[in-house]
Amino acid sequence: MARSREKEDLESWSNSSVSITKDSSLSLLKLITILIIFVVGVVIGLSSSSHIDRYFTLQTEQFSLNNHAIDTAQQIVVNCEKEDCLSMKNFIRPRNLSHSMTDDELFWRASLVPQKEEFPFSRVPRVAFMFLTRGPLPMLPLWERFFKGQNKAKYSIYVHALPGFELNVTSTSVFYRRQIPSQHVEWGSVSLVVAEKRLLANALLDFSNERFVLLSESCIPIYNFPTVYKYLTGSTHSFVESYDDPSRYGRGRYSRHMLPDIRLADWRKGSQWFELNRALAVQIVADTKYYTLFKKYCRPSCYPDEHFIPTYLRMFFASLNANRTVTYVDWSVGGPHPATFTAGNITESFMQSIRKNGTLCSYNSGNTLICYLFARKFDPSALQPLLNLTSKVMGF
Repeated sequence: MARSREKEDLESWSNSSVSITKDSSLSLLKLITILIIFVVGVVIGLSSSSHIDRYFTLQTEQFSLNNHAIDTAQQIVVNCEKEDCLSMKNFIRPRNLSHSMTDDELFWRASLVPQKEEFPFSRVPRVAFMFLTRGPLPMLPLWERFFKGQNKAKYSIYVHALPGFELNVTSTSVFYRRQIPSQHVEWGSVSLVVAEKRLLANALLDFSNERFVLLSESCIPIYNFPTVYKYLTGSTHSFVESYDDPSRYGRGRYSRHMLPDIRLADWRKGSQWFELNRALAVQIVADTKYYTLFKKYCRPSCYPDEHFIPTYLRMFFASLNANRTVTYVDWSVGGPHPATFTAGNITESFMQSIRKNGTLCSYNSGNTLICYLFARKFDPSALQPLLNLTSKVMGF
């Protein structure tokens, strides 16, 4: 009986242990499950929080950028309102010669011509002195003296030098910040014509420029500014040398590929150093057709700078041209280059012989003893002797 009861108690304890073990396993499983759910929840929460923070950060940055753009636009508007970017003053004469226009853009803008004859401002006709140079201007002190004390409303200066060269002058010089954006130029090539057009186009942006003179670093004035100004602004003609040269140095450079647009009978030669009025300067800059013909067929050894403008004016505007140059050059030495005058050549009698040699030249409807206003080529060594003669001979 006792043994039977012990057996029952043992079975009861065994069943109780199994039950406890099952309950413990279930509790552990629940705990692990809860921990897993908790961890997953934390991960999801952190991830969501990161995305939310990033979203709001991006929104904040976007808002900040938008505000910055608005502020920048407002600043531009304010600056334009302050400086009046579209003012007549800035339009009729750009204050800064630096710009980022291509040649095509520049030539297009420079060829714009107002149809209204009256000017909405007090316009004083201005002479544009355009220097085509490789680099320094050795005669600059002479030109400084020429311009000294003159009315700045009557002249402007433009310098086309090789890219990278900067004219070293003080802020008080009339040449200060007068360089235009330039490109490489090769002697005897069509790039010289492009450089001439580039100078004309930049000068045409100033609506007061009425006369345009092309000069080199070896050119000098042989009369004072008032005489030069009156002579040019009072002329009814431009001064471009244009003649028929039957030799191989003239007609011999003509190409029949230019037919039918340019005939041999139209082909002309002349000095590169021209003087043009505004109307003809616009025509030269605006032309594409005839320049393209010269670019394609006036090479090699054709020297487009000696033929393009003389031929173009002969074909379309001969009556507006005096058919002579106002820049003296001595070709008596022969060869491809004119004579160069050094310090030993500079005397009072020599300078007077250039200024007035007894020859009469046509001027408007009459004649004049003043045929030349400028002269070249002068070596840098000639500067000091020339400065010694300016007041006595040239009048400045």
